[in-house]
Amino acid sequence: MMRMTEISSEAALPSKVPEITVYFWIIKILATTVGETAADLLAVRLGLGLTMTSWILTGVFVAVLAVQLRIARYIPAPYWITVVLISVVGTLISDNLVDGLGISLVTTSAAFAIILALVFMAWARSEGTLSIHSIVTRKRELFYWLAILFTFALGTSAGDLVAERLDLGYGVAALAFAGAIALVFMAYRLSLAGPIASFWIAYILTRPLGASIGDFLAKPQIAGGLGWGTVNTSLVFVAAILALVAFLTKSGADRIALAPAEVRAER
Repeated sequence: MMRMTEISSEAALPSKVPEITVYFWIIKILATTVGETAADLLAVRLGLGLTMTSWILTGVFVAVLAVQLRIARYIPAPYWITVVLISVVGTLISDNLVDGLGISLVTTSAAFAIILALVFMAWARSEGTLSIHSIVTRKRELFYWLAILFTFALGTSAGDLVAERLDLGYGVAALAFAGAIALVFMAYRLSLAGPIASFWIAYILTRPLGASIGDFLAKPQIAGGLGWGTVNTSLVFVAAILALVAFLTKSGADRIALAPAEVRAER
């Protein structure tokens, strides 16, 4: 496990990300599900196609990310809009490589895992910590969003690979990924895994979990789903995200306090 370090700063700084609470994980899974269903909705249901959908949503994501980067502190609405859009873009990166270029899921999963590892290595070497409690500078926030992008891409490819190879079905796959996250939590609680490693592993696993939930709800019954459709599933989950974001905006329940003069981060 990584060691404890101290990062000096001249003044207290506001965090650019939320505290990790139960609300964080609920919205993250909801956002991941929307990422899966919204991509299918635009590309297939509305007939935009994979390429056009990718260009449109990437452009929207870049614009929203630019707004998020300019904001001086964590604000729930722009932060979670960015997460929803980056979940869609991460999904589309994997889909373009697999469905568009015919690259195997084994290859894309391995490639995204390597890229994500390199991002973490560069981040740790530059900043000395991967703790989200230290996201108080523009550079760290850029590393943070880059890592998140590839967690979504990796989660998409690896999740599809597991579902394809094991042929679990959407419901069973969702339970399997939920069980894997529970094991990570247990390892953290038993001090078998550090907080930062546990966080990022769980973050990756929530992508295939959310996708499996989305597919289970949206796919027709003949395909093993409940038949809600991508429109209804997306609307329900977007409404749930909006309700939770409104609650967090009003309550401030997930705001990290100002970082002290010395930001302590578990490594």
